[in-house]
Amino acid sequence: MSITTKRGDDGETDLLFGRRISKTSLRVEALGSVDELNSALGLARASGLSESMIALIDTIQERLVALMGQLACLPEDEARYAEKGYAAIREEDLAWLEQQIIRVEAEHGLSRGWSRPGAKGGPGLAALNLACAITRRAERTVLKLHESGEAVPESVRRCFNRLSDLLWLLARGD
Repeated sequence: MSITTKRGDDGETDLLFGRRISKTSLRVEALGSVDELNSALGLARASGLSESMIALIDTIQERLVALMGQLACLPEDEARYAEKGYAAIREEDLAWLEQQIIRVEAEHGLSRGWSRPGAKGGPGLAALNLACAITRRAERTVLKLHESGEAVPESVRRCFNRLSDLLWLLARGD
């Protein structure tokens, strides 16, 4: 079967459980932002960072897959999503992000002030700066989606704030 199904020619795309939605919806915009974030993290991974940084990015990307699954599920299908046992962002994931922030701050100290992406550290750190900026955009889009009346799980909404903090710190040095 080809990837070209032509199902999107009418301006709609598939979500989980056979749901169709406009490609211009806030939900699809949020999914696209997370997809861009995952791509920026992939760029960082491929840019010569340390093995420990690559392992950390891999774990973040794994959690982003769960987050995208939750966003690709309409609120009326959340129970079905849970019943299927699909991965989801949970409080443990938020706690893990907080632990990583504390660890990085302890290892590298608190970073203060503005930085100029790309000014130090090479392409990997610049890609992490890009990932941080995309995370902040994704957070704004997810919050708009939630405020529009389409419920987004609280853990998903909070994840972006923690993740942008972590990526900002990581972009300061490997």
